[in-house]
Amino acid sequence: MKVLMINGSPRPNGNTATALHEMERIFQQEDVDVEIISVGNQAIRGCIGCVSCRKTGKCVFDDMVNETAAKFEECDGMVVGSPVYYASANATLVAFLTRLFYSTPFDKTMKVGASVVAARRGGLSATFDELNKFFTISGMPVASGQYWNSIHGAAPGEALQDGEGLQGMRTLARNMSFLMKSIALGKERYGIPQKEDFHRTNFIR
Repeated sequence: MKVLMINGSPRPNGNTATALHEMERIFQQEDVDVEIISVGNQAIRGCIGCVSCRKTGKCVFDDMVNETAAKFEECDGMVVGSPVYYASANATLVAFLTRLFYSTPFDKTMKVGASVVAARRGGLSATFDELNKFFTISGMPVASGQYWNSIHGAAPGEALQDGEGLQGMRTLARNMSFLMKSIALGKERYGIPQKEDFHRTNFIR
């Protein structure tokens, strides 16, 4: 099993990283390989809707998005972490995820997704919902913990004082490990669910 963890904070060692590293420790205990990628401090532009990727299988902007695509295809699960800015995820992270999910042609069905968010006080659940939508539109089961996956802290390191938040990260990692292993066993016996041809309906014709 392999998990790809995306740190969307511009502070590689901030409170978002604290949450991800707490999960990483559990993943290692569960014999799950982990790779953490920091994107929050990178120069990543947003999608321009050119749909070039439909012909080439990669984004027209050859940056960290294309570098991450193969790792995304190989992993069994993805964890995305972000700080909260105006009750939303870091815009750099959103640009990265939008282009990564849209430009990669491989089937993401049954890869497990999980999001974790960090904030001083509020906006956590809105950001949590925002990030989970990348998974649910892609046929990826979303792993859950014991609460909405969030941790509190303002200055770097303050999240270490959030005992409930840290416990939530550990619970999430254990649940995600179980779900990935269960899906792997299910694939061996049953395969993946049958897919119908996509039925696209436009509201305006």
